[in-house]
Amino acid sequence: MIKAQGITKAFGDLQVLKGVDFNVDRGEVVSIVGASGAGKSTLLQILGTLSRPDSGTLLIDGSDPFVLGDRKLSDFRGKKLGFVFQFHHLLPEFTALENVMMPALIASVPSSEASRMAMSLLETVGLAGRADHKPSELSGGEQQRVAIARALVNSPAVVLADEPTGNLDSATKQEIQGLFLQLRESLGQTFVIVTHDEALAASCDRSLKMKDGLFVAE
Repeated sequence: MIKAQGITKAFGDLQVLKGVDFNVDRGEVVSIVGASGAGKSTLLQILGTLSRPDSGTLLIDGSDPFVLGDRKLSDFRGKKLGFVFQFHHLLPEFTALENVMMPALIASVPSSEASRMAMSLLETVGLAGRADHKPSELSGGEQQRVAIARALVNSPAVVLADEPTGNLDSATKQEIQGLFLQLRESLGQTFVIVTHDEALAASCDRSLKMKDGLFVAE
């Protein structure tokens, strides 16, 4: 699902990524761990096509996104990639259902179909009964479940998660950890998760460690 080879990225004189090779199979849940400054988030931004590498190649579901112009790259990102962040970034004025619908509406899915897809995903993440609640009426864990459903609404090839349990208490962390694995089983979803959460990392199919811009053996 992802094949990255020789990815480098520098910011001025600081070489952040130093020739990273990274492969992820379809339906695999992979975590990336390492100290702050190791290059994890920079790699995730490149995998998410939010930043271009200085050199190297990236294939996502068999396609090279970086040969596309800006508009087509944005379309590719919206259809092929889902994003989950430490802070859920839900729109406060919209309900859970409307938040989940948003990426589908942006992708020109008819409103009725977007609503059906969003409600199905809220059922999948256990929040069908909270569909008409706004973010301020939801717990932190519920908000993150909505954010995960939103990331899935366009049936992306890959969901990229950056510290998805970093703002949650221990019990809720375990719930979200279980949800990722449940979604892999029920939807065949591929996940790449950057995390400092040791329990979440250990629950993944593979956990890779970054240090000084490269993957290293544990």
